[in-house]
Amino acid sequence: MPSVSTSVPHQLSKAEAMERIKKFGVTLQEKYEGQFKDFDESWSDNLLNFAFKTMGMAFKGTVQVEEDEVKVDGNLPFAAMMFKGRIESEVRGALEKLLA
Repeated sequence: MPSVSTSVPHQLSKAEAMERIKKFGVTLQEKYEGQFKDFDESWSDNLLNFAFKTMGMAFKGTVQVEEDEVKVDGNLPFAAMMFKGRIESEVRGALEKLLA
């Protein structure tokens, strides 16, 4: 399965970056309620494992919060391959705003 990967540097404390990521997940679920199904997330220390379905496609991946950057890695369904660049760009842009 194809993958997406991006990382965004930050100058926050690790704890603050994690807190912002957690709140952002809740905000996304509320904002796009009905468009995402079977949303699942679990934290293990500084690693978020997530999974959801949208438009009949299943996505899953991880968000790893480090001292100076946040890394996002995920599986991309073949049907979404043509949007890979846009997906990575949107994720990167959202994280840059979130961690500014």
